Amino acid sequence: MGLIAAGVCTMVTGGGGTAATMEAWSTSSPAAVTALLVLVLPRLSQAQTFSLPFRQPETCGHNQYFDISALSCVSCGANQRQDSRGETVWGGLWKVTLPPWRCSQTPASLEHRFICGKNVSGKGKSFTSEWFAKYLQSSAAACWLYANLTSCQALGNICVMNMNSYDPATFDACRLFQFIFENTVGLRTIHSVSFWRQNLPWLFYGDQLGLAPQVLSTTPLPTNFSFKDQNQNTKLKFVAASYDVRGNFLKWQTLEGGVLQLCPDTETRLNAAYSFGTTYQQNCEIPLSKILTDFPTPIFYDVYLEYTDENQHQHIWAVPVLNLNLQHNKIFVNQGDLQGKSFQIDEKSSQKMFNKLFLESHLEQFEGIFLMSSFFFLFTIKDGSSSKWLLTRRIFLVDAVSGRENDLGSQPRLIRIATQISLSIHLVPNTKNGNIYPPLITIAYSDLDIKDPNSQSVKVSFSVKYEMNQGEAHVQTDIALGVLGGLAVLSSLLKTAGWKRRIGSPVIDLQTVMKFLVYYAGDLANVFFIITVGTGLYWLIFFKAQKSVSVLLPMPAQEKRFVTYVGCAFALKALQFLHKLISQITIDIFFIDWERPKGKVLKAVEGEGGVRSATVPVSIWRTYFVANEWNEIQTVRKINPLFQVLTVLFLLEVVGFKNLALMDSSSSLSRSPASYIAPYSRILRYAVSTALWLVIGIIQIMFFAVFYERFIEDKIRQFVDLCCMSNISVFLLSHKCFGYYIHGRSVHGHADTNMEEMNMNLKREAESLCSQRGLVPNTDGQTFQIAISSQMRQHYDRIHETLTRVHKEMDYFIKDKLLLERILGMEFMEPMEKSIFYNDEGYSFSSVLYYGNEATLLIYDLLFFCVVDLACQNFILAAFLTYLQQEIFRFIRNTVGQKNLASKTLVDQRFLI
Repeated sequence: MGLIAAGVCTMVTGGGGTAATMEAWSTSSPAAVTALLVLVLPRLSQAQTFSLPFRQPETCGHNQYFDISALSCVSCGANQRQDSRGETVWGGLWKVTLPPWRCSQTPASLEHRFICGKNVSGKGKSFTSEWFAKYLQSSAAACWLYANLTSCQALGNICVMNMNSYDPATFDACRLFQFIFENTVGLRTIHSVSFWRQNLPWLFYGDQLGLAPQVLSTTPLPTNFSFKDQNQNTKLKFVAASYDVRGNFLKWQTLEGGVLQLCPDTETRLNAAYSFGTTYQQNCEIPLSKILTDFPTPIFYDVYLEYTDENQHQHIWAVPVLNLNLQHNKIFVNQGDLQGKSFQIDEKSSQKMFNKLFLESHLEQFEGIFLMSSFFFLFTIKDGSSSKWLLTRRIFLVDAVSGRENDLGSQPRLIRIATQISLSIHLVPNTKNGNIYPPLITIAYSDLDIKDPNSQSVKVSFSVKYEMNQGEAHVQTDIALGVLGGLAVLSSLLKTAGWKRRIGSPVIDLQTVMKFLVYYAGDLANVFFIITVGTGLYWLIFFKAQKSVSVLLPMPAQEKRFVTYVGCAFALKALQFLHKLISQITIDIFFIDWERPKGKVLKAVEGEGGVRSATVPVSIWRTYFVANEWNEIQTVRKINPLFQVLTVLFLLEVVGFKNLALMDSSSSLSRSPASYIAPYSRILRYAVSTALWLVIGIIQIMFFAVFYERFIEDKIRQFVDLCCMSNISVFLLSHKCFGYYIHGRSVHGHADTNMEEMNMNLKREAESLCSQRGLVPNTDGQTFQIAISSQMRQHYDRIHETLTRVHKEMDYFIKDKLLLERILGMEFMEPMEKSIFYNDEGYSFSSVLYYGNEATLLIYDLLFFCVVDLACQNFILAAFLTYLQQEIFRFIRNTVGQKNLASKTLVDQRFLI
């Protein structure tokens, strides 16, 4: 291999630059260098930036050349001139040619305390890399002895191929690179970056752990990003300096067009990865034969983010890399300790991919050509810390060169592939102008044993994620949860106290505690619901509507707390719903028929051979009619459940409101099929679903109350009217000593009459020719809340079959509830000898029906819909299951409620149709 010592102005024929350089490189004490680095590097890291002017080779002047190490234009020396590409300088035809040395040919100045090209796996097997054996030492020697630029780049490439792993006990590629770096401390740094030495590639952000937080979160990028403002940046302009495996600079290239994306796709979808604010996820499975064809040799990339400064000058900012396969002193510092730690895999697809590779493969297949011989997952380490990371710079996608054994022209035995690449963008806290910290590339490589390339394949992924510090949001949520949770406790205590008064029991027992917990479950469900809806709408509105970026969506791992709150809200609301359902199907109900016989008739007496007069029996059909009407209104609601589900589903799927839940900056309801469709945010899906469900539900309730009940039918009022026309009153006891009374005594005296008389009675009542219907004379109040005495309850329990007698023995008085009693939902006065009838103009007896619990039913259905959708990410399935459970519970409520009605009113169930 011929390595050209070009591109360095100090290396001219007849000059003493080489000797001076060598003297400076060789006289530096490693111990002194180490001490200097310990003292200086942390301070430099805090003060320096990683920005440099963006220069293209073609912009260099006639007497300049493009330094492939410094990525800048450098003036040529007296005996040098620019080559045709502008990348190297020549003094005549002088060049240095180096042989592909083997281990035995290492120069004396380079210690050969390493296994050349042989890497021992965890199971003790060794593998010889022909590329490492031929070119590792020759590149190191040319870089060290002659400061050859391409050789230094080639040595850096071998270090990168070896996963930037560093072990001071072994002189591998990275140790050789570090040896040269430490012994060239006398040379200048490039672009004031202390980790970037003249003539050498920039591979590491120092060799000490703990610098990552300073690199990633100390200095924001000097540029702003926005979503919709045309004058601001809406694109992440990544560029890369690319090198071939031999260290030659190829070109500057933008990352658009899928440079780092192995999965094939349209250019539009590939470029969507760099649209600011768009969370990007790409997964695919690629045949190994295609990879070998497309990547015969590796290409290496130094990635930068391009931006324009205040003076409209182009600059680039170095993008750090987190290589999860990197070992520092035989420790995977970028992963943390794998033993005894708790991990979570960031992406569901990645989990399936790596589980398959890990469970269905043998570890022997992954031994091999580098310092590390197994594949690794892209972990989100719960207990990890960025202070332990060791950041790097250079990456590659596929290495099919180092895996060749004995012959570089043969098929590789092993191949290393970047199976996961993740680009992280972190928003600066409290920014209002879209400032971000330097992006971070997280990369994980997998080693594949090549057996049959035509039948083998590998799964790869590329993702771009955006994150911001959620600490303040969590604090605000915790404060809201604490305050509202405290109010929920107070509300539950008041409800429990009211329940104790209504059952006539002053003793605090286990039943009381259980009742409190049930009430608290319902109130706490409302707290979680309010918090989740508020949180979801906050992210939906502020993320989608912003121009200059100030907030970013929580990542999937950060949504767990939110999803937990939704799950808690649903579970507690389901408990409240079941409690109300059980209460409704176990109420005590009985009818009082005020109809009086209309005389006597002669009736034959069986067995006596004669006749005698008997009272004319009162018809039972009116009671059957009232019982049937009550049975029908048990599950009447203020909304149409089927219309609710279908409308929400139509708006989500057909109109396109579901597109608002995509993790991108667009607020459009329609998306082009050719465009990239970002992943869905569970928070935004919940926000959009709840917003539509509540809006449609509230519209239905308003339509029902304002229009339908006024101009079409009001089933609750109609039932009260029916009771009055049937001359039947209804007692409802929802608690032992509390319930409702519907006064249905007819003002006409009789209801069991013919059609003509019935029409006449209705006409008289319409013309106010008769008394009013109210229980109290000259009033219209027909519905009451009743608090009955214990004696009254005992009468009812003892003589349940003679209900009219119970009413005759009832001693009561009528009063209005206090405003505070209405607000708190409890009664301050306890009935002693007399029962209390509270005027009730709001028909509150509907609370024992579906009709009076619409809020609970609406929220329960909404939470059921959202929980199914969050679990399955499918609005259609969620809508179907929501309607199905509605029908199931409605059937249960009707069936069991009908049996309870027949049992309590003594109406034969066969007449309830």
